[in-house]
This record gives sequence, structure tokens and C-alpha cells, in this order.
Amino acid sequence: MILTGHCNNCHTAGFVQNSGRIPEDKWLMGNPVGWRSKQGTTYGTNLRLFVKDLGEDDWIRIVRNGQPRAPMPWWSLRETSDDDLRAMYRYIRSLQPPGDPAPAFLPPDQVPARPYQQLPDMS
Repeated sequence: MILTGHCNNCHTAGFVQNSGRIPEDKWLMGNPVGWRSKQGTTYGTNLRLFVKDLGEDDWIRIVRNGQPRAPMPWWSLRETSDDDLRAMYRYIRSLQPPGDPAPAFLPPDQVPARPYQQLPDMS
């Protein structure tokens, strides 16, 4: 599910640029390349840290009810089966070491460090 759901595209540094040839021990540790839009700049979260102290049922509740900032396709993740979400959670929890946090969200008036992806203004 992590591969077919394309989680690594945003949550693993260098994954897209290296055509997926990133060692598994580097997966899902966050991404320092931001996604900038008129709402601000967001970064692919370090999912290892995100689930580290989170219970499995809490993971499902957050995925079902959350609406993270763009470009996270939360509507797609929300439609994932409970069994697949549980498998994702268990897999992410199995990855070690947890690593460091990804950069924090930046409000629209702050320019992120390069490189970053500029999302189009769709309004």
C-alpha cells in the first residue's frame, strides 16, 4: 500500500528524483522540499515520527477525519480500507530509526528555502 499509494513520492526525500531507487531504510522520513501555494508551504511529514506515539485506532480516526494541506490527497487516503490502513500503520511503525522531523509549515508571507515546488493558483 505504501508503494501503490505513492506515499514515498512526498514523504521520502529524493524518491521521485531517483525514480524510486531509495533504500527502504530511508523511506517515509519526511521531505525537506516544500510545496508552496497561496495558503503557505507544507512539507511531507516524517510518517515514522507521526505514528511513533499514535495508537492504531487513532491513526484510522485521523486518516478518516483529517483534511491536511495540499498537496496531500486526503480524499484518496480516506477511501482506503481499514485493513489496508492498519497494514500501513504497522509497516510505518516497523521502520527504524524514526529520524528527524520534516520542516514545519510556513505561512504564505514566508518564503521557503530552496528547493520547493510551486503549486498553481487554482482560484
